[in-house]
Amino acid sequence: MSSNLHPMLNVAIKAARAAGAIINRAALDVEAVRVSQKQVNDFVTEVDHASEAAIIETLLTAYPGHGILAEESGSEHGARDSEYVWIIDPLDGTTNFIHGFPVYCVSIGLSVRGKIEQAVVYDPTRNDLFTASRGRGAFLNERRIRVSKRTRLNESLVSTGFPFRTGDNFKQYLAIMADLMPRAAGLRRPGAAALDLAYVAAGYTEAFFETGLSIWDAAAGSLLVTEAGGLISNFTGEGEYLEQRELLAGTPRIYGQLVPILSKYSKFAGVDDKLAATARMRAVDPSRRAGADDSADIYARSTVGLTAEGAEGDAPAAGEAPAPAPAAPRKLTRVKRAPEGSEGTPEA
Repeated sequence: MSSNLHPMLNVAIKAARAAGAIINRAALDVEAVRVSQKQVNDFVTEVDHASEAAIIETLLTAYPGHGILAEESGSEHGARDSEYVWIIDPLDGTTNFIHGFPVYCVSIGLSVRGKIEQAVVYDPTRNDLFTASRGRGAFLNERRIRVSKRTRLNESLVSTGFPFRTGDNFKQYLAIMADLMPRAAGLRRPGAAALDLAYVAAGYTEAFFETGLSIWDAAAGSLLVTEAGGLISNFTGEGEYLEQRELLAGTPRIYGQLVPILSKYSKFAGVDDKLAATARMRAVDPSRRAGADDSADIYARSTVGLTAEGAEGDAPAAGEAPAPAPAAPRKLTRVKRAPEGSEGTPEA
């Protein structure tokens, strides 16, 4: 721990490393870890509970008058009426962990009168420690980090999370992916939202978006992003996002290009935008096979309405030649199977 850091951040770092040690020991024999299911595809392990207990003990030993909001135990521990509330995800990426897929982390944020003031995201597999204090910048292993300098969406990596719970809007995500895949350099799904946000802060990716997140998924990572020079909001660009269960974070330029794409899929969108989103979901729905027009492949439908400028995500830079106009779509033909001994005739 560093004497230059805020004392509360130093305590959070101590707590995160204690939890990381528990996680790393368990990862040596992950098949022996007891796993239970909170709901369909939403798992919790004995490691989550042990990690959370270690964090809470460390924090409350130092600050017994503080409140606690933790993923597994809620507000069971700590003071109920404190202005200081530690928001804890003891193992973000549990599904990855139980499969031995090394993308998971510990997330600890401190909310003071409703604002996140201190943040730690610790990746125990790489010993990467992301930290931030409000107004003091964001750091990775004590090195100052900033968001990426890329300004064009077609050069950018965008990370997200896929729906996995019963009741999640799978068709909406298909539509969002259809809108983004032709426009971005790549779409990634690492599986740990706190680490996704830390990666935006470090410049590894240019943006991250997801729906269905809880406050402990986003609290620490949100401060990392803003202290590294990024922007964060819900899909419509409004600032109150921590408890709205939809989140968009990115570099200023890429964030600005993603808001118009994602805003129509927001639960806070206006009526016209919601109608547009519904139409888009129908256009890319792979289950629509009733008519001949619906038999075109999904990727072809996903690029309908995507102009050359939209595909770039930004206007051409000075001195660049404008993007060529898209080629006219080729007419698809089907071939009927002819009776044996005769030739097939193409049908328009």
